[in-house]
Order: sequence, then structure tokens, then C-alpha cells
Amino acid sequence: MDITLIKTFIEVANTGSFVAACDRLFVTQSAVSLRIQRLEDSLGHPLFIRSKAGAVLTSEGKQFERYALSLLKLWEEARQQIAIPEGYSRAISIGAQYSLWPRLGFRWLDALQIRMPELSVHAELGMTDRITRYLVEGVVQAALLYTPQLRPGLTVEHALDDELILVASYPGATLDLKRDFVSIDWGPEFTHALTTALPHLTDSGRSMALGALAAEYIVNRKAAAFLPARSAKRYIDEGKLHLVADAPRFPYPSWVVWRNDLPSDIADAARATLAEVVQAAEIEQETVTEDMETMENFEPVESPAVTNE
Repeated sequence: MDITLIKTFIEVANTGSFVAACDRLFVTQSAVSLRIQRLEDSLGHPLFIRSKAGAVLTSEGKQFERYALSLLKLWEEARQQIAIPEGYSRAISIGAQYSLWPRLGFRWLDALQIRMPELSVHAELGMTDRITRYLVEGVVQAALLYTPQLRPGLTVEHALDDELILVASYPGATLDLKRDFVSIDWGPEFTHALTTALPHLTDSGRSMALGALAAEYIVNRKAAAFLPARSAKRYIDEGKLHLVADAPRFPYPSWVVWRNDLPSDIADAARATLAEVVQAAEIEQETVTEDMETMENFEPVESPAVTNE
């Protein structure tokens, strides 16, 4: 069976829409419709009830869904097993958002291979929707995300509480940043907290949905932004970024999502090594936030509530 048809079926089932599925698969709506029609013809049953509101699984579609997920899992396992390079006998694929790779994800990969030298590792990058789709399909077996999505077959656990701190590319910056402030999209909860604490910074003329990658922009311009302390530390140590006096900080939790069928020995090693890496990241982060706490009039901000989609 064409695995593309299975992937398309799962995407339509997850989104409840042919239109949304075509956007995620980067194909036309007619291509999605044709693939589903081919699958329905092969099975001899309609899989979706189509309407202007979207697409809902039929009873046959609901029965087929669990088989589709199993078929896709077997396909990915076979593909990854065949791709294991010489000298390795096991494999794991880990996904993460960009901001969670530096000083966390990369160190996790290193620690895993030290713990299990026979383990081949693969890394994937993407936003929550893409990485979640990879988790469901079995392309990755674990992932670091800021806004995890709960799906059958997946388990979500707390990983690390990042601290978003206000830094500038020049010393002596104050909260009166005016046009120097760059708004980084850290999600609606952060936006709400920022609006409450520093309303004059909410109308920035520069906004970016780049996560910690925005640090590369900030350090090379007269600019300031809220960045994870963990990511900003290197630039602070190098004198390229500077803490802004009297600025609040915002806790920003990250999560690890596991496929439930990850082999137990690999899962145990992955959990143990991640715990070690998180502990080291927390210590590094504390050195930055402790500096902030010594600044005059420092005021911590309550952590905004983060809800899973």
C-alpha cells in the first residue's frame, strides 16, 4: 500500500479538514481528495463524511484509524532500522523547536550516546504542529516543545522552566526602550503577561516569530528583546548582550513528549540523560537570574498559565 495515502488519511483525520491537511502536506486540495478517494476505493468503504464544516470519520474510518497508525509506525521503524549506520545497533529520533536545541537538545544527544554508545541519533527541527505530526507518525520518538499537543499514544512530561529575560545589545539600557524593543512571539500567555507588566512595549515596530534565533538579530543591532536566559547566557558572558535594569522576568515552561512505544531501555536512558542535562541548564540559568535579582527594584512576575492544545 502507498504510505503516502496513509499519511494523508491521518492528516485529514487529525485536522478534520481536507483544506487544513493540504496546507500541512504542502499539496493541493485536489491531491488530498484524490489520495483519500484511492484509499477508500482500495478498502471498499467511505472513510470520511464530507461537509462544508469539514470532514468527520465514518464508523469504518474510525476502525481504520488505529490500523493506519500501526502501519505508519511499522513503516517508520523499518525505514529507521534499515538506515542505522554500521557500528550502531539501535536508533532514536528526537525533535525540538529551535530555541530548545542550543544548550539543551544538543547536550541531550551527546549524553544519550555516552550512555548508550550503540545508539544512533537523529534530530528534527520544527514548530509544534510539525513535530507533533512526526510524533504521531513515528518519525520521531521524543520531542522538546513549548506548547505540546496531547494525542493518543503520546505522553507529556515537564522538562525545563526557561526564564525569559530582557536583554539589550548595549549597556545601561532602561525600560524606556522605545524603538529599540523587538517583540518576540513567545505565545499568547507571554503577550498577556507582557501587556500587564510593561504595556508600553506592546506596540513594537519590529516583531519576530523566531524564538531564540532572534538573539542573532539583537546582538548585531541597537536592539533589545526578551530571550531565554539559557540562550542569552553565552552572549552575556561575551559582553554582546546586557541585562536591562528593573526588568521583570517571565517563566516559560518547556515539555518533553514521548511516544509510548519507545523501547523501555532507550526510554529509561533518555529520561535519565535529559534529567542530567536539565539540571545543568537550570544551574546555568540561575547564574543569570541571580544577577538580575541583585539589580535594584527587580520584580519577578507570576508564571503565565500554559495550556496544552
